[in-house]
Amino acid sequence: MRQWYIVRLTKQERLELQSVVNKLKGTGQKVRRAQLLLKADAGGPNWIDERIAEAYACQTRTVARLRQRFVEQGFEEALNRVVRQQPPVEKLLRGDQEARISATRLGPLPKGYNNWTLRVLARKGVELALVDSVSYETVRRTLKKTA
Repeated sequence: MRQWYIVRLTKQERLELQSVVNKLKGTGQKVRRAQLLLKADAGGPNWIDERIAEAYACQTRTVARLRQRFVEQGFEEALNRVVRQQPPVEKLLRGDQEARISATRLGPLPKGYNNWTLRVLARKGVELALVDSVSYETVRRTLKKTA
């Protein structure tokens, strides 16, 4: 299979990767990425993706994505974890809404209830016009985070 992204490491990069691998410096994922980049180096072993994947028990697509990240984004981004710019799911409640729901829990119970439940809190949040709609699961996550 043809390699679309060719990894060419400088001497300094190669030394840093070898240091990470030899000293097991960093997370396990970082060490694994260092090992993969060393084997993919065109100036070194220059293994193909299938051989690297077999040697390190990972998918060939993992090796291909690492090569691509190295070529397109650079050495640091390929070696270190990629940090998301935005969370995968946007927050459903703003900070003031979270605070009001938490404060509601401290107030008097609605008639007919002995204690606050997540569903009652969710209904109360809608009644007080804190939010248009909210699920009890969102209330649970909010209370878990603030408790």
